[in-house]
Amino acid sequence: MEIKEIKKDFPILNNEKIVYLDSGATTQKPVQVIQAVEEFYKKYNANPHRGAYTLSMEATEIYENTRNKISKFINARYSEEIIFSKNATESLNLIAYSYGMDNLKKDDEVVISIMEHHSNLVPWQKICKSTESNLKYMYLNENFEISKEEIEKKITDKTKIVGITYVSNVLGTINKVEEIIKYAHKKGAIVILDASQSIPHLKLDVQKLDADFVVFSGHKMLAPFGIGIMYGKKEILNKMSPFLMGGDMIEYVYEQETTFAPLPNKFEAGTQNVEAVVGLGTAIDYINNLGYDKIQEIEKEIINYARQELSKLDYLTLYMPKNQENHSSVISFNIKGVHPHDVASILDSKGICIRSGNHCAQPLMRFLGIDSTCRASFYFYNTKEDVDKLVEGLKSAYNMFKKYIK
Repeated sequence: MEIKEIKKDFPILNNEKIVYLDSGATTQKPVQVIQAVEEFYKKYNANPHRGAYTLSMEATEIYENTRNKISKFINARYSEEIIFSKNATESLNLIAYSYGMDNLKKDDEVVISIMEHHSNLVPWQKICKSTESNLKYMYLNENFEISKEEIEKKITDKTKIVGITYVSNVLGTINKVEEIIKYAHKKGAIVILDASQSIPHLKLDVQKLDADFVVFSGHKMLAPFGIGIMYGKKEILNKMSPFLMGGDMIEYVYEQETTFAPLPNKFEAGTQNVEAVVGLGTAIDYINNLGYDKIQEIEKEIINYARQELSKLDYLTLYMPKNQENHSSVISFNIKGVHPHDVASILDSKGICIRSGNHCAQPLMRFLGIDSTCRASFYFYNTKEDVDKLVEGLKSAYNMFKKYIK
């Protein structure tokens, strides 16, 4: 399928005035996903698991069939290892409170990378303070990568939990997660993998990776807002206490005691965002139909072209791995002497959508010695023409400010 044909599936991209380069924040939605959500509301709108009537049973079937689809998509061993959440942030908090609070003790260690999104950082600050355990960081080398030496230095016999992002949402670095998982398990630690930035671009096989927990958000992979996934190994999930209490996660409730439902219901309290689950299932169909090989073929050409063209602008500082093979779909940059918000505003006036700010990664920014960056993040619906427009926009921004730059 050619890019022009792909773009036709995305209504918002048919606006020729828009160059959308913020897929790292949220991807655009294909018409197939939009129609699937609409169809659910028109034909199947009822509460799953809560009715003995046909409409509710049909909604339940759709809901659980999507769970099975996601299980196969990431190659989980059991469908009940798939827990629906609001987003990756909620999934990470669930793990921190339900697993971390109960399993960490004084002087244990939690190890994360300095490039973690706040969602995989701030909860661990709180949990470590509450349990009197220690939070440690793996830092980056000059190539914006975590070296083998750093991994083996920071993950020790005291380490009980390792949290790592598969792909950095700021740098685009593809971390050596198999190596980290293997070494962490050797030291007796469990591993939490944040796949939010990787799963739109890279095939995920949880059994091959052997991560204990994996989280991701639907809105970064063509699905609606408000739907996330937490995968956990069944034997670990069965031992964990629930995070939220209420409807559908209980077995029996007495005046003073309650027993909880088995997996996956134990972690899915309250009415779920069923239409978003439906949308996620259709998004997975879209990705499967296009194929990860095709996605990577398109993206590799676009990212390499973007690296090449942006590197020609000597007034840009680029924050990305030197090795192209270790770089995903994100490029962060700054025009020297110009605030990223000003750059983003000028680009916006030309219809170019990028993100500016700290990208929910303030500790990484401080490590890099900066406050914020501009960030262009690409997906398979982007083209070389999009890159050209970005470059021209940056030239205009620089020309506006160059006489003020010292």
